[in-house]
Amino acid sequence: MAESFRPPRRSRRCTRYRIGCVSLYLHHQAWWIYYREGGQPVRRRLGQDYEAAARVAVEVHAQLASARPTCLTFTPISLAELQQAFLRYHEQVQRSSLATIARYRTATQHLVDFAAQVGPQRPAHELSVTQFVTFLRSREVTPNGHPHATKRRLRDQGVQYILEVCRSLYGFAQRQRHLPPYAGNPFAELRIERMRCDDAKPVFVFDAHTEGLFLQAAHAWEFPIQFTLAKTGLRPGELCHLLIEDVDLSQGWLAIRNKPELGWAVKTRNERAVPLLPELTAVLSVVIADRPAGVLFRRPRYVAPDSQLDRGNRASLAQRLQAQLHEQEQRLGRRLDRTDQQRLARQFWQAAGAFDPDQIRRSFLRIARRAGMPHASCPKSWRHTVATLLQDANVDPLLRQITLGHQPSGAHAALGMTTVYTHSRPETQAREIRRALSLWPSTLELARTWAVQGCVPCHK
Repeated sequence: MAESFRPPRRSRRCTRYRIGCVSLYLHHQAWWIYYREGGQPVRRRLGQDYEAAARVAVEVHAQLASARPTCLTFTPISLAELQQAFLRYHEQVQRSSLATIARYRTATQHLVDFAAQVGPQRPAHELSVTQFVTFLRSREVTPNGHPHATKRRLRDQGVQYILEVCRSLYGFAQRQRHLPPYAGNPFAELRIERMRCDDAKPVFVFDAHTEGLFLQAAHAWEFPIQFTLAKTGLRPGELCHLLIEDVDLSQGWLAIRNKPELGWAVKTRNERAVPLLPELTAVLSVVIADRPAGVLFRRPRYVAPDSQLDRGNRASLAQRLQAQLHEQEQRLGRRLDRTDQQRLARQFWQAAGAFDPDQIRRSFLRIARRAGMPHASCPKSWRHTVATLLQDANVDPLLRQITLGHQPSGAHAALGMTTVYTHSRPETQAREIRRALSLWPSTLELARTWAVQGCVPCHK
């Protein structure tokens, strides 16, 4: 229909045309459109190309005739309002984890703070991305979020992450029609993935020697935790929420499962099974001892309030937590939101003897200081080490992804359709992973010594 429309030939100087209830006119060498929608006049600049402007005018006329919102309709919104709408969407619709929502809130708060300087009521579509990046480069923050910590400039990777979240924020604004039509995402033009990261924090990766020194410096209660991280690549949060029933010592497997009834889920929601070395199986046998159920790794000097909490299986623990949540709702006279539920679940896990992930991190730092490794600053080094060791042993990439919990899904994953047609057998995964993790025999000897004596020989 748009291709067949031609301006009438009654006058070469005519600069205004009617397309149904829509008026198309030339103003300052650009074509504009005028119509009324909902009783309100609408004027939009369409550009200098007459053919493109005519197609938009025909489309708007058809939408008005069928009582539909026009393609040029949008609702301006401030950055503070856009941030709240974005977070509500992830909370109510996407059901993202609370940790993810907290990271999104922190990242987008920089955008809100920038808007407060240039104009709190300025709509989101008038943002100057270049000025915002300049604002980020000059901003000082506390790395751990504590108000009394020493402030520093944002690292390049931090700036890159903030811009990626803001790009998602403006993508949401486009879908909700809060940006002008035919206006692109301003953050998509930055080519964020190609930004240089010159001050990235170095990643510490263990080798056979430094792994042995580190584990030798661990105390008796620290050794099984750090050795498990070193030989499985688990995240600290996954290790803290392991139950005895997640371990199959007879077959040598460790199951990483979501536990929604206990208020915990895997970071990526992908459940997986990790094969265990015989030495790790021996260590976990000592950790479990004669307990039939309960939390796998308990805090040192933990005293259980009752046997049901100390030795309860997953079903009984879930039943008890749900009872506590119900009691809290009765006490407050309202339904608990996700934040309240997560706080009570965290307290419940601690009452059952579980570690907090921050305790694992602090323990890692103490061991690193005792071993003389100041560059080893976080337990994530174990995941980097396991991934590197699997690569050194030429383990298939799919098996690496499955073991580390990064298994792709769909045809657009890293290996394309290969991931759809490949079905890795458990025995293949166990054989390859155990082969790779056995390349450093000295630390395996430490594990065998600990399983027999309850300690490891001190490093001299």
